[in-house]
Order: sequence, then structure tokens, then C-alpha cells
Amino acid sequence: MTVRHIIGASVPRKEGWDKVTGAARYVDDMALPGMLHGATVRSTIARGKIKQIHFGPGVDWNEYVVVSAKDIPGKNCIALILDDQPCLASEFVNHPEEPILLLAHPDRPKLRKAVEAVSIEYDPLPALHTIEESERQSTIIWGSDNTFKTFLVEKGDVDAVWKEAAHIVEGEYFTGAQEQLYIENNGVIAAFDPKNGLTVWGSLQCPYYVHKALMTLLALPEDKVRVVQMETGGAFGGKEEYPSMIAGHAALLAMKSGRPVKIVYDRMEDMAATTKRHPSRTRHRTAVSKDGRILGGEIEFTIDGGAYATLSSVVLSRGTIHAGGPYYWPNVRIRTKAVATNAPPHGAFRGFGAPQSLFAMERHMDRIAQVVRISPVEVRRRNFPTMSRRKSVLRTKIKLGRTEKELESRLFCTAQVSRVPANGI
Repeated sequence: MTVRHIIGASVPRKEGWDKVTGAARYVDDMALPGMLHGATVRSTIARGKIKQIHFGPGVDWNEYVVVSAKDIPGKNCIALILDDQPCLASEFVNHPEEPILLLAHPDRPKLRKAVEAVSIEYDPLPALHTIEESERQSTIIWGSDNTFKTFLVEKGDVDAVWKEAAHIVEGEYFTGAQEQLYIENNGVIAAFDPKNGLTVWGSLQCPYYVHKALMTLLALPEDKVRVVQMETGGAFGGKEEYPSMIAGHAALLAMKSGRPVKIVYDRMEDMAATTKRHPSRTRHRTAVSKDGRILGGEIEFTIDGGAYATLSSVVLSRGTIHAGGPYYWPNVRIRTKAVATNAPPHGAFRGFGAPQSLFAMERHMDRIAQVVRISPVEVRRRNFPTMSRRKSVLRTKIKLGRTEKELESRLFCTAQVSRVPANGI
């Protein structure tokens, strides 16, 4: 009997041969008989009321399938956590690039001219563009206070540590939106017939998200909605929740036309309209001993969710859990929130909230090192959890380097980090 050892061995990827030979079929490689191509007419302002839609001259509109919110047979929403995001805006728009109309035609190149021929009149409304504007609440755009979600984590007696501190170190850190930049843009094909229901083929990560959203949008039972995940040319979170939107659009066009419909974004539309990593602001106030040990502190972590809730509450929870980093906090208070702005909704991206709060924590550790005049590596070492205090952060033993050289190698960190300004980017 031959024993095969997998660990340490090179294991062929099952899909690798098809990908390197070009045999793998992606959404845009697939065509169905009688298939139409779909496109989206989007808002050009951040917030406003839709007054009137004009279909311009120079286009034979009888050749096109046109879908608006009035054609939705179910609930006009992208069902996810909170059903607050419409599939198609009907009365108000709440961010640039919000979908308003859908068009379909057999000739894909003709769609661009048709989209450009549609003009929309708006009554503009005040818009919010930053976390700070949302917090001021001069304009309420979501709920009663522009806040999607809040969390509070408390441990120990934070209010008592300040008088014990040799140093009180404060810092404010920012991260911006970030594009996933997958190689293959978002794309789906939808086909519908009344007897068998709807089938959607797509480049996506979470078929059950799409299945749930389509059932709600189209008022179909679960056995009449089939979602097929095709080869996916990268995603990184960018195709976690957003495919429910583009799948809904293709499905609506397919239902109205009675023909299969393909929608594949070009790079410009994909980058402008789809979800990005949440921008963030983190504020630290930390009580530190003379020898650089954290005594306690307050952390405020805020993310910009954009115009609708999408996955912001889950992203916020990850950022909250990781806000203190891999360090021992005997006393800590962490307040976090996700706020609404009139940006296109932000969503999933690798790390899911943790990169934002961890970035701030690590920059703040560099700031602490500057204040106490100890190397950034040594400050980190002194604040790692030990077996005697592991329950505050970790429940399993972690082997750390025994020398500063080993530790420095493990952290990918040098003392030069301390020269970097600590007020974020």
C-alpha cells in the first residue's frame, strides 16, 4: 500500500488545466439562443428626487426592452440584512450611480448610445459626503440619526487608569475606500420561463445571497430560482453581496422580454458603481506606563457605510473585535458605529473591517513607542498576551520569538517605523 503525503506536496488544482489552456468558460464566454444584452441607466447626482425621465431622439426605442421599478413583481429591494436598498430607484436617488432604468437589446454596441440618450431631471437634495458630515446630522438621510449600527465593548475600569498613567497617548487615523480590482468584472446571465422559473449564471461568491434576493425581488418560490456560480475571475469580497443587484437586473429584463439576458459591466462602470472597502476613522486614547505597557484606553472606530446598510453591521463587528489588535488590554472601552453617507454603498473586502481598525492600532503602537522612547518592536513585545493573561485576548498558546531579532523577523517590522508620522494617511 502506497502512502501519499499531502502536506508539503504539490497538489494540482482541479480547475488549473482549464484555466491555463483557456478552456475555462466565464460569464462573458457564454451565450444562449436569442440572448439580449442588458445595460443600466444610473443617477448622476448624490441625492435628489426624480422629476421626469426623457427618452431622447435618435434611438428607435421600440427595439429596446425598458424596465423600471414599476416592473418589479415582488419587493423592490436587495434582500440581505436590512431590506433598505432598492433594486431600482423609483422616487428618490441616494447616491451617484444608483440604478434607475434597465435597457436590453440584441446588439450590445447599441446599448451605450441608448443609455446616453436617456436624460433624467432631478430636484437635488442636500447630500452627505463624509463621516463628520453624517455625524453632525444637519441632514438626516437614514433612520433617525444616520447610524446603521453601533457596538460597545467594555472591560475593567477605564476611568480609573488615567491617573496611573505615565503617558497618555492620543491619535486619530484614517483609511479610504479601496477597490478590490478583480480581473473579471461583474457579469451575469438570466433566463426565465413561467414553467421552470429563473436560472442565473454568474461570477459571484455567495450563490445563496443571490438566491434569497431573487426570491424576494421576483416573488418566486425557492424551487423556481436556480443560481449557478461559474468560473469567477477574482472577487476578494467584491462579488459577495453585489451580484444580487446585477442578477436582479438581468432577471427583470429576462422576465419582461421572455429571452435570456446578459449583463457584463465594463471596468469603468464596475469601479464606479459597485461596493468598496469601508472608509474609516479611528481615535485612540491610551494610558501607558513608564516602561511602555498599556494600562487601558478608549478606542472609537467609525466606518462610512455609504447610502444603504448592505453588510456594514457585519464589517463593523469584525472591526470592533480586532480594534485592540493582538495586545493585552487590562482595561478598555471600544465604541464603534457605521454611519450613512451619500456614497455608493460600501461592502465586503478581504479582512472585512479588521484591516481598518488594525491599521490604526499598529500606527498607534508606533506612536506609543515614540512617546516612551522604546523601539516599536519592544513595545509590541511588552504588550503581547502571556499565558497568565491570555483570556483577555487569546485562549490558545502562541509561540513567539525568544530574541528581539526573531521577533523583529516575525513582525516584519524595524525601528524605522517609528519615523513615520502617526496621524494616519
